[in-house]
Amino acid sequence: MKRRRAREYALQILFQAEFNDAPPDINAFFSDKNEPPDVVKFTGRIVRGTLKNMEQIDVVLAEAAEHWSLGRMAAVDRNVLRAAAFEIMFCADVPPAVAMDEAIEVAKKFSGSESAAFINGILDKVARQQKKK
Repeated sequence: MKRRRAREYALQILFQAEFNDAPPDINAFFSDKNEPPDVVKFTGRIVRGTLKNMEQIDVVLAEAAEHWSLGRMAAVDRNVLRAAAFEIMFCADVPPAVAMDEAIEVAKKFSGSESAAFINGILDKVARQQKKK
């Protein structure tokens, strides 16, 4: 399975969802794509899990991003962080280091190299906080 591709799709869907009043339609998103079922399933897991746990995720991210409010962050960075934090906090089958590395690579592709360091720092704090629990 191409989990990186699923994470990239999840970012795109979460980004769109942030600016729409309606919940995202994952099936409609994939209607013009020829992706294997496991990519669609993993994308859906990230999107649904992130949206379901958004309030808790945002609290954790706000604590980890000491001098940054979520509203001040670029929308792409904010949604990369949310998706990766979901994986770190709620996906026991995904090692936190993998979630962090993948988030950094997705950020480099969709946001910029400066964002990668920013995202790495925040997710490192999130992972350390989760390890303490």
